[in-house]
Amino acid sequence: MTELRSKMIKSMELRNLSKNTQRAYLRAVSGLAMHYKKSPDKVSKDMVEDYLLYLKKDKRHASNSVGTAVSGLRFFYNHVLSIEKNAPDYVHRKTRKLPIVLAQEEVWQIINAPDNLKHRLILMTTYSAELRASEVIALKPEHIDSKRMLIRVENGKGGKDRYTLLSERLLKELRHYYKTFQPKTYLFPSSYKDKGELCYETVRSIYENARKKAGIKKGPGLHTLRHSFATHLLEAGYDIRKIQILMGHKSLSTTMIYLHVSRETLSKIKSPLDLFDPAITADNGEEVCNASNS
Repeated sequence: MTELRSKMIKSMELRNLSKNTQRAYLRAVSGLAMHYKKSPDKVSKDMVEDYLLYLKKDKRHASNSVGTAVSGLRFFYNHVLSIEKNAPDYVHRKTRKLPIVLAQEEVWQIINAPDNLKHRLILMTTYSAELRASEVIALKPEHIDSKRMLIRVENGKGGKDRYTLLSERLLKELRHYYKTFQPKTYLFPSSYKDKGELCYETVRSIYENARKKAGIKKGPGLHTLRHSFATHLLEAGYDIRKIQILMGHKSLSTTMIYLHVSRETLSKIKSPLDLFDPAITADNGEEVCNASNS
């Protein structure tokens, strides 16, 4: 590990940035260094901004991806090197795209794709308990509360603890898994690192390999399972505020985005054109037909 990388990690840890944020910021700085093939402390502000335009125009990265790179580079120059004049002036306008949601059949195909029992249970747990990658990685056997049928999520996004659902089907599968593997510290330990915590890339690869094996072309990213969980509950008629609590969303507006992707909810809404009194449209309809035939 280089001295700059070590210094940046220390600075991010002191500011309590999440592991996901740290990973993204480090990726932003290493991307800059690889692009110019030189240490990032030797890169000028103009070069930084040219690199961001390269990501936007040439690589055609999504607006939010470029925004993450901007944040990572600003952090590096402001807090690691203390060279504020090198921090990019790039103004990021955050976009909010609708999440991709899988059908229940597609989720089930992905869950059952792996031959490895642990990999299958990781996917099943992620979906059934709407967990983020960092949350399923950190699960421990004692977090499974079979008496109350709940799973305790410790130190989730924003450092918050919460409870989420424990599926009866998942519990049955977990008991079989536990007898087979007898995990100690972590529910899904790494096969390496002295049975320590799995890394994010491993969990991501488990999902992507399962998705490809199942022949599902849409829905890249493990977070798709979380999006699918919320949408499926909404389509089943569950109250959106209860879904908000389960998801650990601070704002209801964040949860309400799933109203826009729920096909079941949208299909129940009639167009105002179909709400017209038939008596109003009957004559006009005849006139239109007659006009087109003449």
